[in-house]
Amino acid sequence: MQTTTLSFDNMHNHGALFTNMLRARHETFIQQNNWDLPQVDGMEYDQYDTPASRWIAVHEFGEVLAGVRLTPTIARCGIYSYMIRDAQRGLLETIPTDLLYEEAPVASHIWESSRIFVSHKVPAKLRMRVQMNLINEMTISARELGASTVLGLIPENGPRWGRRVGLDIDVVGPVLNIEGDTSRCIRINLQSKLH
Repeated sequence: MQTTTLSFDNMHNHGALFTNMLRARHETFIQQNNWDLPQVDGMEYDQYDTPASRWIAVHEFGEVLAGVRLTPTIARCGIYSYMIRDAQRGLLETIPTDLLYEEAPVASHIWESSRIFVSHKVPAKLRMRVQMNLINEMTISARELGASTVLGLIPENGPRWGRRVGLDIDVVGPVLNIEGDTSRCIRINLQSKLH
């Protein structure tokens, strides 16, 4: 099992890993969750898949087992910035505007994690290992990118799970029902992981 952080600068070194990750996202979010998202050729993508973002993939023998996208909160692409802020600004139809208790931050040391998933094909006995590899690489990559904080919209039980695996998590938004799933915004403090 390998874990790779992809960027527009290095994705050419990793063959079809990026497109395989977009296909795994399609399978997770469109086929399984029935979310209405942009897609082409069996790949899911959106306006945040730009050169500003990074993508972390846990993979084995060409199959993507899990993934997450990191986007700086200072990102801009047309009218869009990052998913949580754009939802709060009313630019996204499917995510409520009241997802945060305060105004969405814009700072170079704060990155957003989004499109986090673990493939349903991962056997139960390997899920924790896959999740740990994903979270570990996300933490390392975010810190290398200069982040001291990661903001995310995750399943409602995510904060409890995150604390169990050693993340310093604060809940920063109410529980929301988004397309049949209950989620909430969290903030991960990476400064406690610097030592």
